[in-house]
Amino acid sequence: MSDPNWFQKKWGFPNPTPGDVIYQKLEELEDRIKVLEEENVELTNELYRMENSLDARIDILAERCRINYDV
Repeated sequence: MSDPNWFQKKWGFPNPTPGDVIYQKLEELEDRIKVLEEENVELTNELYRMENSLDARIDILAERCRINYDV
């Protein structure tokens, strides 16, 4: 029969794992997820800002090319 504490051993928890150790690890993981979510929002906002800036520059360049081509 397989070991009933295989999951705890896989992640390096003592055998058997006290509930407070698991709760502490859960809190650490939740904090890491919060940081990653905040970074994701910041990155997404910056990418949208850069995309809009690039679109505006392309429009300006296209307009100049049209003016120079028509002359």
